[in-house]
Amino acid sequence: MVDIPELKVGIISCSGEEIPEGTLSRVATRIVLEKLRPDKTVTICLPLFLAGGEEERTFANFFPTITVEGCEKLCARIGTEAHSGKTTDTVNVRELLKEWGESPPESRVKFTEKDFALAERIATVISDKVDKILEHYHHDQKEFFKEKWEGK
Repeated sequence: MVDIPELKVGIISCSGEEIPEGTLSRVATRIVLEKLRPDKTVTICLPLFLAGGEEERTFANFFPTITVEGCEKLCARIGTEAHSGKTTDTVNVRELLKEWGESPPESRVKFTEKDFALAERIATVISDKVDKILEHYHHDQKEFFKEKWEGK
């Protein structure tokens, strides 16, 4: 008999170092992983994933994933879908900031209290998406894995 693994959500964050929204994406992701949903999420390293990391690619193929994008290039989603199939959801930080009427951080290196507050707010959006994904499959995780293994 095969043991069904615990369902967790993979979070793949923007790795764009050149824009403040990339840093904001990574900080928000860390908040989710370490503070808001530590037992329900794992991170997937985008550069390792793109370089051929088998563990990352396998996880993204068999578990739900959320990409956290810094801009409209959607590098994390495009890379994930190219190597492991469709992502479950995406958070676009630049679009969220526009929607909220907020400006991106002035620095990609030195964050202010306001910038950390924005990261917390973005982390809440990500956490809500994690909860919805897990709730969707809460009653029947076996069905989730059956769909994945059968390629449905």
